[in-house]
Amino acid sequence: MQQINLLLTSLPDGILLGFVYGLAAMGLTLIWGVMNVINLSHGPIIALGMFGTFYLFTRIGLNPYAGLILVAIVGLLLGILIYAVAVHRVINAPHLSSLLATFSVNMIIIGLGTAAFTTSPYNVDFAAGGFKLGSITLLGTRLIAALVAMLFTGGLYLFLFRTRPGKYIRAVANNRAAAELMGIPSTRILALSFGLGTMLAAVSGALIATFFPFSILAGGSYELKSFVIGVLGGLGNPIGALFGGLVLGMLEGIIPAFMESSWVPVIEFGLFVIILLVRPSGLFGAKQQ
Repeated sequence: MQQINLLLTSLPDGILLGFVYGLAAMGLTLIWGVMNVINLSHGPIIALGMFGTFYLFTRIGLNPYAGLILVAIVGLLLGILIYAVAVHRVINAPHLSSLLATFSVNMIIIGLGTAAFTTSPYNVDFAAGGFKLGSITLLGTRLIAALVAMLFTGGLYLFLFRTRPGKYIRAVANNRAAAELMGIPSTRILALSFGLGTMLAAVSGALIATFFPFSILAGGSYELKSFVIGVLGGLGNPIGALFGGLVLGMLEGIIPAFMESSWVPVIEFGLFVIILLVRPSGLFGAKQQ
């Protein structure tokens, strides 16, 4: 009976958290799907999104959810800058070159962030009430974060399938050479894609900061989760990443009810390996254009 009560308490929280995990993974898988680049700077960018919310809230007094607009804009511009400086020159090189380029960005952000913020934990002291569902109380911050994640997912879908730049992104992802022959400016589209992926990572970090303590190193664990979710949902399939996030969130809600929470990463990465072996394209397929 105690296990059932614990499950009823933790499972809804895990599902809500899964939406935010999915949003984070969406940025990683979008970049991979368009340019076949694994962005190893994904984790520190999530951490920068956390600090963006922290400083906008504590120094300016801006509501964390209103501050998401600024975090998203800065994340987009930062992604375009990273692409122009570190990724563009190695976009056609072997995968090791792009891995080293984004890993260098990762280390630069962590180094500068450690110098500026230290590695001490920070916290956004913001409460959004709660919602009572029978004997279960859902935290307002997690409910809002899940809604924001769904809004961004819907916005990304509409952008990719209903706008001209979105169609250009899908064309470049499908066949860059053919897209260039049709007059699509692939360099600008690749920069936009990297910017969008970075923006989604920063926004997810901003949402996570409203309910978990964080430091400049905190993004590393979410980057690893993003890899697992990317494989679950299908690498290159941003919409599938949301469902992969929900699967991971449900696991994190179910496992602690029946065993020690230290088993959570073991089972998550065990699932990661199994999916790679059994269905490498992911549960929802990869690179759906």
